[in-house]
Amino acid sequence: MEKKILWICCALLFVLTGCAVNPVTGKNELSLVSEATEISIGNKQYLPSRQMQGGDYNVSPQVVSYVKRVGQKLAAVSDRKLPYEFNVINDSTPNAWALPGGKIVVNRGLLVELESEAELAAVLGHEIVHAAARHGAKGMERGMMLQGAILAAGIASHNSEYGALAIGGANIAAQLMTQKYGRDAEREADYYGMIYMSRAGYDPHAAIKLQQTFVRLSEGKQANWLEGLFASHPPSQERVDANRKTAATLPPGGKIGREEYLRAMEPLFKDRDAYKAYDIGRKSLQDGDTERALRFANKALDMEPREALFHSLRGDIRLKQKRYRDAVTNYDRALARNSEYFHYYLQRGLARLKLNETAKGEADLKKSLEYLPTAPALNALGQQSLISGDRAMAKKYFAAAAGSRSEAGQAASRSLVKLDLPDNPHKYLQLRFGLDESHYLLVQVRNITDQAVDQVNYIVQFHDVNGQVRQVKLQSSERLKAKEAKIFSTGIGPFNDLKNIRGKVISARIAK
Repeated sequence: MEKKILWICCALLFVLTGCAVNPVTGKNELSLVSEATEISIGNKQYLPSRQMQGGDYNVSPQVVSYVKRVGQKLAAVSDRKLPYEFNVINDSTPNAWALPGGKIVVNRGLLVELESEAELAAVLGHEIVHAAARHGAKGMERGMMLQGAILAAGIASHNSEYGALAIGGANIAAQLMTQKYGRDAEREADYYGMIYMSRAGYDPHAAIKLQQTFVRLSEGKQANWLEGLFASHPPSQERVDANRKTAATLPPGGKIGREEYLRAMEPLFKDRDAYKAYDIGRKSLQDGDTERALRFANKALDMEPREALFHSLRGDIRLKQKRYRDAVTNYDRALARNSEYFHYYLQRGLARLKLNETAKGEADLKKSLEYLPTAPALNALGQQSLISGDRAMAKKYFAAAAGSRSEAGQAASRSLVKLDLPDNPHKYLQLRFGLDESHYLLVQVRNITDQAVDQVNYIVQFHDVNGQVRQVKLQSSERLKAKEAKIFSTGIGPFNDLKNIRGKVISARIAK
């Protein structure tokens, strides 16, 4: 029966959405996500996606301008006209990705591994195809097809807004930019990407050389490559051979642009050692070695004082060392060089709260949320609302932060339960009913929180032998551990069945 319902839903969706022609491949495909929705999703998720991976690179504008120029040159010859955008992410991991709607980035760490403009064109052409051929959108559609509830909602609304039921919030940005495409999608991106290269005047043989480099690096199991481009674009000799066959079908010749590329990327190559020092310093801080982290942060700053990330690393070190005034000074320097990255506002806000500069700290935390909603910012704002006596606002902040599995998210979840359980105990304590051997009522009380509770009061409503509705209040003084459930005898009954029995927890407290 369930399968039949699913097929009916699919058939209805097919009728409602129609069969669309893929603009790149020319194949007929069922399209559940409209182009307007693709573009809207890309627009909404582009900023948080970039923020999560280090923010935009801005030390040398010529690097970014060059990448954008090459990207738009390829976009102009693509088979699908989208509002394409290109950016450079300030991260050392060699990676590139595309969001639905044509939002594309390439990491700083990949740019220093390439050797020519044609190789950059191969990377960007590949990503353009992922957007143009709806590979990201089809990934979302597969997710919808696995969820009957989403299908039903889509049928009910029959507009582009149903896509919002399946995605939403910053978490979806991470899912979209890290999703793995199937082999067919990768082959399409390689094939049509090379066609776009040729149309734009580049030598498509650069795509062969690029794949050969990727294969060699993957065989060497270089960690930063395995964490980056290879995670979603696995290389293989098969792809090298396929690219070679494709190149044989395209017009010979075309631009390589080695000198132009090296000239445009000169600032990145010059600063390569500085970013290596920064990465070591960041890893040292994560490992708790603040002295080593500081040495490498200073080394990076000596080589490139214009890079905001390096000043921010010093700030993070000082924050860890509880030198809050020094931390603020370093974050000020970072923001003077890049005022559009959430991390600097977040960390400065946390440091300012430690210095009892409440108004400035809260302003920084709220500013960070404009770029990327994070659990640390939301949790800190919740704590400040609690201090000021605004319980309602504190609940909102804690509830928003509690969706994260991070340490701050877990802390917010505990604070939310502590605040909200006295007002809404039924949200955190669930009742289930059963009958014992004598047909008297049993009640299972389940604690779904991560904290122990006790003094649970609940009411049970039922029909007596005369058919009259009765309500009995019961209490359990036993302690319920986090995620624990216990069964209690009520002495109410006997009953033939449970169909007219209802219940609700009316009060409880966090156990001391």
